[in-house]
Amino acid sequence: MSRIRSKDTRPEMAVRRLVHGMGYRYRLHAKELPGRPDLVFRPRRKVIFVHGCFWHRHAGCPADRLPGTRREYWREKLNGNVRRDRRNVLALTDMGWKVLVIWECETKKLDRVSETVRAFLDDTDTVEPPSGGTGGVHRA
Repeated sequence: MSRIRSKDTRPEMAVRRLVHGMGYRYRLHAKELPGRPDLVFRPRRKVIFVHGCFWHRHAGCPADRLPGTRREYWREKLNGNVRRDRRNVLALTDMGWKVLVIWECETKKLDRVSETVRAFLDDTDTVEPPSGGTGGVHRA
């Protein structure tokens, strides 16, 4: 597992090239934000995570399957990733950030990702989320 990359993955690089080509500028992996989001748009207070379907358990995706061996180990490990993702999204939204999750399988159709990203980043809705709500756009 030491060879598994946490940043600069193929899906992340595809999204980064797409977003940059659309004219948006961003920062990478902000250490001070929960979860170290992949793309950070500070003036807009928005972040994008690019999640691998296997590692983050994308429900309904063919990649959301457990390996054939050591199933209990993998179940706990991957479910722990999902719990951590939820905590990070909640912490970010509590801090006033909006969150978009792009799944690895979605990067195969970048025209759709482009529409999603443009709608997310150009949304100038400044209405505060109701207290206790998560706000944000988190698409899981």
